[in-house]
Amino acid sequence: MKAEILTLLRERSDYVSGQELCGRFGVSRTAVWKAINQLKKEGYPIEAVQNRGYRLCEETEEVYSLSGLASRLQTEWVGRPVRFYEELGSTNIQAKAEAENGAASGTLIVTDHQTAGRGRRGRSWSSPAGANIYFTLILRPEFGPDRASMLTLLMALAVADGIEKTLAADEREGEPVKIKWPNDIVVNGKKICGILTEMSVERDYIQHVVIGVGINVKRQEFPPEIASTATCLEEACGVRLSRCTLIADILESFERDYEEFCRQGDLSTLRERYDALLVNRDREVCVLDAAGEYRGTARGINNAGELLVETADGEIREIYAGEVSVRGIYGYA
Repeated sequence: MKAEILTLLRERSDYVSGQELCGRFGVSRTAVWKAINQLKKEGYPIEAVQNRGYRLCEETEEVYSLSGLASRLQTEWVGRPVRFYEELGSTNIQAKAEAENGAASGTLIVTDHQTAGRGRRGRSWSSPAGANIYFTLILRPEFGPDRASMLTLLMALAVADGIEKTLAADEREGEPVKIKWPNDIVVNGKKICGILTEMSVERDYIQHVVIGVGINVKRQEFPPEIASTATCLEEACGVRLSRCTLIADILESFERDYEEFCRQGDLSTLRERYDALLVNRDREVCVLDAAGEYRGTARGINNAGELLVETADGEIREIYAGEVSVRGIYGYA
């Protein structure tokens, strides 16, 4: 009920009476009073005036909480339920444990601080408190494991769309948000987001998929090993963003695109949008795979999310996996 009360107070510019809240949610005045007090303790500036009711004052500082997230979600099933933790080892590890215990498709795990954040290939992910977004979405898709890799691209597209929507809502302009295939979000040539997708498979059946997202939001000091290649949204775009709003915008975009993906069975109807954001497109890339290193020009993705690379002799190669470096993008020159 706290999230619903918070949503209603945000929608109103004037006071909302206790009687209206009681009638809306079918609870007693005491229950409303307790919910309001809990929201105040969380940090929401709620004013109570006798015979007038309650009013949410201007939120000068973001309150990053379960109520804050739930009150902004407008999805049908993605992010429902949402589970918020002040601290976790890793949202992916927590999500896998909850999925094994029967958590429903759409369950969202969010934390303010990770003590053991991980990226691809077991790399560590800097996860300080009070600065960034760390969440993992649990899915139980009905398609086969061969399509699971495309979910990473879907989430990358959702993150890029969510950032642009959040910026546009505040009528602010920032640097263009791009995607480095397959799943790095890049602003002004530096990485702001990583995505890690993992799945549990039994024979040819997916038991569950977890998609972890880490986004650098607020200004911060990065570890020396990534200081030259990483940035944050506040620095790159020159704006302050609400983490709760950004997560809600990302999930709304993901829900829409995921349902389209399930209808089509591939990325055919989403491919054009993805290619438009692809920082690799029409640029020289260095492909590192088991066959050795070679260079070519990225031409976008195919319907399966594979990167299309044109070699010097005009051959188009479909890159499914491996490290792809991009000329001019963090480190490959």
